[in-house]
Amino acid sequence: MITIIRLGLVQAALGAVVVLVISTLNRVMVVEYALPAMLPGMLVALHYAVQLIRPRFGHGSDRGGRRTPWIIGGMAVLCVGGVLCALAAITLPRHLIGGLALAVFAYGLVGVGVGAAGTSLLVLMASQIDERRRAAAATVMWIMMIAGFAVTSTVVGRFLDPFSAARLLEVTATAAAVAFLAAVAAIWRVERAAAAPTRGASATSGSTRATGFAPALRRAWSDAEARGFTQFVFVSMLAYSAQELLLEPFSGLVFGYSLGASTQLSGSWHAAALLGMVSVGLACSGRRRLGSLRGWTVGGCCASALALASLAAEAAMGSSGLLRPSVFALGVGNGVFAVAAIGSMMALAHRGDGAGAGVRMGLWGAAQALGFALGGLLGTGIVDLCRHLLGSPALAFASVFGIEAALFFAAARMAARIDSRQRSLSTSTATVVLA
Repeated sequence: MITIIRLGLVQAALGAVVVLVISTLNRVMVVEYALPAMLPGMLVALHYAVQLIRPRFGHGSDRGGRRTPWIIGGMAVLCVGGVLCALAAITLPRHLIGGLALAVFAYGLVGVGVGAAGTSLLVLMASQIDERRRAAAATVMWIMMIAGFAVTSTVVGRFLDPFSAARLLEVTATAAAVAFLAAVAAIWRVERAAAAPTRGASATSGSTRATGFAPALRRAWSDAEARGFTQFVFVSMLAYSAQELLLEPFSGLVFGYSLGASTQLSGSWHAAALLGMVSVGLACSGRRRLGSLRGWTVGGCCASALALASLAAEAAMGSSGLLRPSVFALGVGNGVFAVAAIGSMMALAHRGDGAGAGVRMGLWGAAQALGFALGGLLGTGIVDLCRHLLGSPALAFASVFGIEAALFFAAARMAARIDSRQRSLSTSTATVVLA
């Protein structure tokens, strides 16, 4: 359990820097510097696009045989990128071209850092957690990432008032330094402690170290199970990321919710998601497990689809009677599918001898990044288009929620079809290291 918490702390540190870039600096550019909202939106999309090279990072850690250098190196790049993003934000109002060039470079660095550290971190956790605890590990990791978001936003928010460019740069640099040191302290010697128990697995990875990236990627993609899971991750993340940006505007434009009421509704969704995550972690951990990770993944996707269909119906009919219960059900479904999918990802990455685990995890990370980038852009874009064509915000949101429900049903079908014959690793072939 100590190993799970330590690796979760690394995820929290990673999330702390990311939230500064995609949330705090977004607000600074739009509100304090009155820049077009499209600008930070495109920069955030860029950082997701860069993460399409995650498979290459995963292959690099496969060939090296160790994940820790990639995690520490990725965190270093991420933290430097985060500070440069803040510098770009304060440069843009005075020197648009120079600031924009710096911003593109900085957000690209953030994408590289997240891709390198995040991919290797998931592979390392998968290699050290046995099958019975993977759901609990996924729950801890997700919760600690959210905790990193929450703590950083709260603390940084207090130190940013009153706002100034110098204060923004100072606070961002301090937060990035603390996050980096916390990550290094948490990851230190974790992998070294696993060296003796994983000697057999390391020996089997010799062919992976000698294989070039292109052949390793073709090998991973030729695996029907890995390819099917990649498609599932992309479709489910496409649906998930779109609805995340639409809930608060939906409640305000369609049902007249105030800013405070919309925020409370979003808070209800987050609390329900946390409940769903904890439920899967408890149900799928230990010896007496309730259902399989694949079953929970399918169930979470179906629950999310039904909740979105309910929201679409309420929007079309103009009735808010079931709005809060539907949002709560959506949160639970989202939390269930997210944690179950991460647990399944860990199991699938290290099936068999574990060779090429980094490439497979990189494939899924790239699919997630692409789904997030496209989901946010397409979801908001379709709402704007439908509002223009239909002349009704309610019908516009109903259309998008209906599309998202269909995507979640499609994702559930994909998850159900993934060959699970080898998803559970026996203790003789799995790499098991628990602190």
